[in-house]
Amino acid sequence: MNRVPGDSENAHSSSVESCPSLRDVHSINPAQLMARIESYEGREKKGISDVRRTFCLFVTFDLLFITLLWIIELNVKGGIETTLEKEVLHYDYSSSYFDIFLLAVFRFKVLILAYAMCRLRHWWAIAFTTAVTSAFLLAKVIISQLFSQGAFGYVLPIISFILAWIETWFLDFKVLPQEAEEENRFLIAQDASERAALLHPGVLSDGQFYSPPESVAGS
Repeated sequence: MNRVPGDSENAHSSSVESCPSLRDVHSINPAQLMARIESYEGREKKGISDVRRTFCLFVTFDLLFITLLWIIELNVKGGIETTLEKEVLHYDYSSSYFDIFLLAVFRFKVLILAYAMCRLRHWWAIAFTTAVTSAFLLAKVIISQLFSQGAFGYVLPIISFILAWIETWFLDFKVLPQEAEEENRFLIAQDASERAALLHPGVLSDGQFYSPPESVAGS
């Protein structure tokens, strides 16, 4: 019978310890809370978050890297002008790498529009680009004759496939969770500052302090 109070006390202590962030926020004084809220608001006014900016840089790197590999492939096959005319003007799905370059341009435009300009906070855009990239590359590898054209027949499709999935992983496991955590911290700090303002309305000024008049002797 004596174990029931102990169990209830343990459950209560574990529930209290499960919310360290809220307890830590309320332990900060109102001035620190206001400073933290102003820092979050300044970060929102500044633009996109640091982790989202890193994601956009990686998307740009994806486009530039695929473009560089495609230009190297054009030089290896006998000159940029001749090979460019063959792969672009006389496009052949089974032997051209021009569509892989266009696929990188497609990913860049959709992802930058969605996550840099519109600041989307959902995974549907990256899921769409990754699904289109994966399906197109698998079909091209199966149907086309890229493997008979040397090392670039392996390099360009594989690297394009890997970069698309790295972008998906980075957005889903880094960008969106970190931004959601920062937003929750901001809401908790804002709520704590409002409660602190109600509990401590402010410091009394010097004019609010006064001394009572002296009493008459013998009264």
